[in-house]
Amino acid sequence: MRLFALFLAPLAALAADKPNVVFILADDLGAHDLGCFGSTFYETPNIDRLAKRGTRFTQAYAASPLCSPTRSSILVGQYPARTGITAPVCHINPIYLNKELTKEGPNARLLVANSVSRLKPEYFTLAEALKEAGYATAHFGKWHLGHNLKPADHYEPMDQGFDSDFPHAPNAAGPGGGYLAPWKFIKDPTITDDVGVNIEDRMSKEAAKYIAAHKDKPFYLNYWAYSVHSPWNARADYIEHFKSKADPKNPQHNALYAAMVKSLDDGVGRIVQAIDDAGIADNTIIVFYSDNGGYAYPPKKTDPDGYADIPATSNLPLRSGKASLYEGGTREPFILAWPGKAKAGATSDILFQTVDFYPTLLSFVGLKPHDGIKLDGLDQSKALLGGDSPRDRVFCHFPHGNAARDAVMDGFYAGTYVRKGDWKLLRFYARNDDGSDDLELYDLKNDLGERRNLAKEKPELVKELNELITDFLKDTEAVIPKLNPAFGKVIATPKDPLMGWKNRNCAASVKDSILTAKGTGPSPFLGIGANLTGPAKVTFRLRTATGGEGHIDLVPTAASKTAEIIAFPYSAKPGEWQDITVDLPNKGAAAIMRLYLPHASEAVDIDWVELKPAGAKARRWDF
Repeated sequence: MRLFALFLAPLAALAADKPNVVFILADDLGAHDLGCFGSTFYETPNIDRLAKRGTRFTQAYAASPLCSPTRSSILVGQYPARTGITAPVCHINPIYLNKELTKEGPNARLLVANSVSRLKPEYFTLAEALKEAGYATAHFGKWHLGHNLKPADHYEPMDQGFDSDFPHAPNAAGPGGGYLAPWKFIKDPTITDDVGVNIEDRMSKEAAKYIAAHKDKPFYLNYWAYSVHSPWNARADYIEHFKSKADPKNPQHNALYAAMVKSLDDGVGRIVQAIDDAGIADNTIIVFYSDNGGYAYPPKKTDPDGYADIPATSNLPLRSGKASLYEGGTREPFILAWPGKAKAGATSDILFQTVDFYPTLLSFVGLKPHDGIKLDGLDQSKALLGGDSPRDRVFCHFPHGNAARDAVMDGFYAGTYVRKGDWKLLRFYARNDDGSDDLELYDLKNDLGERRNLAKEKPELVKELNELITDFLKDTEAVIPKLNPAFGKVIATPKDPLMGWKNRNCAASVKDSILTAKGTGPSPFLGIGANLTGPAKVTFRLRTATGGEGHIDLVPTAASKTAEIIAFPYSAKPGEWQDITVDLPNKGAAAIMRLYLPHASEAVDIDWVELKPAGAKARRWDF
């Protein structure tokens, strides 16, 4: 016991004059969801007062348009592309710890990343660095960086440098079941409150108690709010208040969401008041940030009903929102308050990104990162206090998304962007029809809403910025999405080696990925269910010794107005593999497609067949 006390004594002396750190992280709060950041509908008096104490940063970015990747970037100072945590999957089982592409079947056009699902314990987190220096450390609220499945696991807050964790729900992606007590997502049966109490009220009261109890010792407190993530519910009296002032002409007019923002503000106010009451405001660094962009889409379900068709928020003039690579997905409200250090009531337009917090906060408290730790973040301690910034570019790698979701959540498609100065280049992987990457270039100084793509007008700048993306991906060993080689292909099985094709008046077999058909009767053909309702195109690779004339027939459905079978001829050259394309200007509904062989009795080899209906996904049979 004496030796332990002697060991702690130097740490206590080392930390005695260090500033406290309070990191408030909102969940899904948009860049303009605060009064001090331009909202005329939401009411955030406590956060607005905090902004007057310190500096607002107007060009601050999350490392990802979704939560878990950004959270990891704060704690370890590395880009999600490097850690492999690129999606909010840290609540799932089983555990994935390796960076890799998904293994998809033929229905997925794009192979995307299979995100790592835990923050690995070998990272030396910001909390561990501060704890090592003698800080008391506490985590309140959402974690979403992993939970333990067995005693040997070490993925939870108290495994990653925090002395305490409230309400200890590390496997919760959000407040499942709702914000109002009783709370279904909290497993601790001792955490109870009167029905209807908001979790932010309970958490902020616990955080306030922690501050009062630790006012004489440096502490690092994470208040990572659940607000304003789904599910969509809030105090009834708050909803009624905003319902009476909602104006449909205002892009922000969802009263339910406004009520959720107000509860977040209540919690922040309680924490700041506790700091003031403890007399430690001058020696406390307060960070306010959000983990990704605001949910600028209609909520799927609300409680109470009546708000599901009103977009939760608007990030205008920024384009899109949460899950998007456009500005609305990653530009965040950032406030730094530190009396006597951060300029009060000031505004700054320096570039900042969440990876910068690790080295910056350590620098603020007089510490340096351990030797050998790889950091993507830059020390912006001088810049945050009014000096020059060492950052002239930010990167974001989001190897997820698909075309169907992109149509709803604009920009939710696998891609990477770089912003350098006022120029931003987005690379969307294999999005063009030919499988090549789609590049979009925007001048954020003159086009903050990213509406005018200048990629074709400035090819040299596109080349320069695209090379920066390539270098970034290489340096971080990022998982890069690519076109799925199996997309649209029909898979062979031992029971069906012909992949659904029926051989008529011919013998057919598959060997070494080649279908060989040989006529045994007149007019031999291979038939397949087509289910066409309009024009299409069929392409196939064929080889025959002497060549010949064949045709593609479309057999109409029984209900089709076209009663006749329509034939479309093709010619095959002798002796070599050849790709043959036949246009099928079908006007009715065709149930079956028949491929008639170019020779009645000679063996014909077929490598693959692809049927492409106009405006629809192709079907491919690769034998």
